[in-house]
Amino acid sequence: MRRDVRAEARVLLSHPYGWIASGLGSGLSPVASGTTGSAVAVLLFWLTGAAHWPWWANLIVVLTLFAVGVIASGWACKALNHDDASPIVIDEWVGQWMTLASAALCWPALHGSTFLWLLVCSFALFRLADILKPWPARNVDRDIGGGFGAMLDDAIAGVYSSVGMVALAWALNQIT
Repeated sequence: MRRDVRAEARVLLSHPYGWIASGLGSGLSPVASGTTGSAVAVLLFWLTGAAHWPWWANLIVVLTLFAVGVIASGWACKALNHDDASPIVIDEWVGQWMTLASAALCWPALHGSTFLWLLVCSFALFRLADILKPWPARNVDRDIGGGFGAMLDDAIAGVYSSVGMVALAWALNQIT
């Protein structure tokens, strides 16, 4: 079934919850909306300098985005009459931010190519985990609906990709 992006945009951009759920409209990309939403989250992480924030500041961002995302995604699911519809990407923002923040903790000296490498690897690992949906993310995606279900499966993918980035940092530290 083909998405009607214009109809989705009319619904979502008519309400503040729709703006939040769609990741400020990034989820309205006609193709690969989850990837687009994740890329915007990476861009925001970079622009805000969040890699250099204390760990607790990133934790507050993730928890706040998750809580607000549950409410906004719940509204969007009802408005679009579809659980976890494609334009809902605030969940990608949460999972991607988790991954980036975890990786930043492992690379304290972030500059130049090291920082770019961190962004690219975090993006790739999160997208892989989000697409593959390892247990229990797949079950959550299938069994829990509404805003909470939409948010939780990507938060689980964010945990997996965060662990992957920490393991990668550890492995690289063992080599050098």
